[in-house]
Amino acid sequence: MTPDRFATTVSDRCGRPLLRARVTTLQVNVGLRCDLACHHCHVEAGPKRTETMDRRTANRILELLAADPAIATLDLTGGAPELQNEFRSLVRGARALGRRVIDRCNLTVFDAPGQHDTPEFLARHGVRIVASLPCYTRENVERQRGRGVFARSIASLRRLNALGYGRADAASSDDTAAPGLGLDLVYNPLGASLPPPQTALETRYRAELREMFGIEFDRLLSITNMPIKRFAHQLARDGRTEEYQSLLVAHFNPDTVPELMCRRLVSVSWDGRLFDCDFNQMLEIPSAVKPKTIFDVEDFGAFTGAGIATGPHCFGCTAGAGSSCSGALR
Repeated sequence: MTPDRFATTVSDRCGRPLLRARVTTLQVNVGLRCDLACHHCHVEAGPKRTETMDRRTANRILELLAADPAIATLDLTGGAPELQNEFRSLVRGARALGRRVIDRCNLTVFDAPGQHDTPEFLARHGVRIVASLPCYTRENVERQRGRGVFARSIASLRRLNALGYGRADAASSDDTAAPGLGLDLVYNPLGASLPPPQTALETRYRAELREMFGIEFDRLLSITNMPIKRFAHQLARDGRTEEYQSLLVAHFNPDTVPELMCRRLVSVSWDGRLFDCDFNQMLEIPSAVKPKTIFDVEDFGAFTGAGIATGPHCFGCTAGAGSSCSGALR
């Protein structure tokens, strides 16, 4: 399979190349340190990683947000973004500009040293939480994420519910936030398979978590495992690399292409480099647009209509119902 096969498939099946729309989201990887080292992690984050964003880079991100009103969302990821020194300055700065902020949270980070007040900080600033919970059962969660993670995750979700997260009638203490505090959960399969239908799975999650633990949440987002980094290593160990890639290709769905996250999102690394998506960032595939760092652009208007760097892994985003950081696409 050549690196151009995805681009060719899109052109052939959709009748046009994959091009960018207006950028509306900056997804920023604040750093790679994490309190966990999950088997499926495409970032290969962990406790021993030291890469983290500095103040100069964080300030430049806020300058670009201020200069480009079309960018409505700052999406913070990692590693565990909360463990990075500039996480709170980015949250404060983006919320002061009236932008929506998303924190991609692993839930167990609230137990880490220095993080005891993080849930309250997030609630105070009206930050939407997108939390990883790959199943509603202890066994499946701990197969992916390690012993003891499930109980810690449930405790964190209860704490967030107590603060008003995941409850439609909750009001944020920040008057620039949308009513209520958003709490979405993220599911990904245990192995080399596509996610089941998102709507039906959300119904099951809601019933199980409510009955067993009294937990409420807003939405379930199902995300396909991408054949890169740790998951790619697992596929290779199991001798299933070609099988899984063939599964993704065979289930290519042209209806997902207009909603692909790479069309409206720019991915920023902890050191300020620009990529077309978070997966490309981890594979060191530079953006198809000429400016290579946030220090080389004044705004993101020039990205509109530009091409997008693609590779075989991109079939993961278009297989079946599709997959993005916002869950299924169809």
